[in-house]
Amino acid sequence: MSEAKAEVEPVSVWNAARNLTRPKLHDETLRDGLQNPTALDPTVDQKIEIVHLLDEIGIDSVNIGLPAAGPRPYADCIAIAQAMASSKLKISAAGAARTLVQDIGPMADVTQKTGVVMEVMTFIGSSPIRQYVEEWSIELIRKRSVEAIAFGVKEGLPVTYVTEDTTRTPPHVLRELFMAAIDAGAHRLCLCDTVGHATPDGARNIVEFTRNLIAGMGAEVGIDWHGHDDRGFALANALAAMDAGADRIHGCVLGVGERVGNTSLEHLLRNLERDGRYGTWKTEKIAELCEKVYLGTEFPPRPDHPYFRPSA
Repeated sequence: MSEAKAEVEPVSVWNAARNLTRPKLHDETLRDGLQNPTALDPTVDQKIEIVHLLDEIGIDSVNIGLPAAGPRPYADCIAIAQAMASSKLKISAAGAARTLVQDIGPMADVTQKTGVVMEVMTFIGSSPIRQYVEEWSIELIRKRSVEAIAFGVKEGLPVTYVTEDTTRTPPHVLRELFMAAIDAGAHRLCLCDTVGHATPDGARNIVEFTRNLIAGMGAEVGIDWHGHDDRGFALANALAAMDAGADRIHGCVLGVGERVGNTSLEHLLRNLERDGRYGTWKTEKIAELCEKVYLGTEFPPRPDHPYFRPSA
């Protein structure tokens, strides 16, 4: 008598998603991740090793720093970009900048000196509380944003417009800023859950709002999702944003980042691969990547981390 063999489906019927498009993955470990007060700034050699591993795994882009922050960040960006060029890595480079021409100029310099095109991720606060603290008007935010984006585009660089605290910003403000950014030449909009305010429903809603706005303008503009874990929703929000149409998701190795951290890149990778519908990444390199980031930052992983250290 033969035993009946159960059908094992790689994807549970209960986990059906609306959006099966493979997302791009963007790493923020070496920029936003280092905002954690307990994380050390790795040496440039350690940063280069981390970028190599991200490339091996199949991550699409990496933020290599804020070159306008000073001589060392600038030198590190040059060295990392040169290493990326000499090794012919597939991963693309990005850098952070305030919405100031003087912040974007150094990124143009890095591109000219290394041949590696730097994506400009230019950021400014947009929520009412940020407006109050900084004493900014919407008109000032819009003006600074347009000037910065236009300068980056003039320099031949792709520009992502990053509104800090997007998830606490009213729709009418986002509409005004996003439309101005797109008209100025931004090729992507980055939605930031800067203080971990959003729920998965909120992530879906704001992505759908942004998609509708872009469609209404007849523009071809990508949507990034950048999340933090203050409420413990970072991973769930990232997956919800992706399901709603965000085509690039940010993460940091070990979840390192401001306060309680950013979306964990390794958890995001494992969930996408385990799902089985989005292709594969070289996830066997995750433990090595986590080890490199730990050694470079001395940021300790959770003792119950599922992919790295004692409990893995």
